[in-house]
Amino acid sequence: MSKNRPPKKEKAKNEEPGFEKLVVDDFEYQTLYTKKYAGNKKYQPSDPRLLTAFIPGLITDIFVQPGQEVKKGELMAVLEAMKMLNEICAPFDGKVKTIHVEKGIKVIKNQLIIELE
Repeated sequence: MSKNRPPKKEKAKNEEPGFEKLVVDDFEYQTLYTKKYAGNKKYQPSDPRLLTAFIPGLITDIFVQPGQEVKKGELMAVLEAMKMLNEICAPFDGKVKTIHVEKGIKVIKNQLIIELE
């Protein structure tokens, strides 16, 4: 009896680590990165003008309109998730460009809610 097995994958022999510079809290370290790690997608900070749902939930209230001026910390919307009311506030002084949801709409994680200018 012969079993049809796929051939075993061999580790890439050319995957040798090399010293790289790593900066953490203003301290510089020399460390080894494998090519697999070095190929990972680099961290990109999110755009502060795009306010997204950090958790799936229900939009229970929207307190702003497109074109409205908002001040930092001003309440713009409420997201109900896991029996909690989460306030979505303006991260900076600005103007509401677009509202991408309506009151009573269910949103998924990372769904765009409000866009600021």
